[in-house]
Amino acid sequence: MPVTINGNGSITGLSVGGLPNGTVDADTLASNAVTTVKIANSAVTSTKTSGIGGLSMADIWRLSSGGTLGTDSITYFTSNWERADTYSSGQLGSGMTESSGNFTFPSTGIYQVTAMMQFKRNSGENRFADLNIQVTTDNNTYNTAAFGAASFAQNYSTNTAVANLFLDVTNVSTHKVRFCAYTNRSSILYLANSSSNACSFTFLKLGET
Repeated sequence: MPVTINGNGSITGLSVGGLPNGTVDADTLASNAVTTVKIANSAVTSTKTSGIGGLSMADIWRLSSGGTLGTDSITYFTSNWERADTYSSGQLGSGMTESSGNFTFPSTGIYQVTAMMQFKRNSGENRFADLNIQVTTDNNTYNTAAFGAASFAQNYSTNTAVANLFLDVTNVSTHKVRFCAYTNRSSILYLANSSSNACSFTFLKLGET
């Protein structure tokens, strides 16, 4: 069929792909001309969506064994760390790096850090256990940026403490986090294990800094 330019300005007879490559550029397209129905699902790849939001990293760690908190002192969790790896536990992106309880972020960005620990009052007159997220921005001095508390009504009762924060990581060499807990008396247990997330620590990258 011949190509015909009609008197009303329309063109007929032009087959799909008939225009030479490069004839239509971004300026030629009308504003809002490309709608979602014109974009194939297979054409939306992770590369094409980078920079427009969405999680790019999700990682969850846990303590693999439990223990007893120190009496009237801060207990720093420097060992028995593992990435959750049972029952199809997943990970997105590069993930965190841990060394002696200090966690390093894989890239700069805005992160959500959530800590959850199950505590048990084993005996005595303990009334609480505090869970702390500590942050350093100089790879030296740590400060408590978030904490949660678990209280106990009676002996052998359990409770869960949760702490949460958003952290702007502008330098992966200096911005790190660690976790610790405190109780004023003895016989408070933390109930960690290696098969489920009883004491778990979640890291989500929400976006770029």
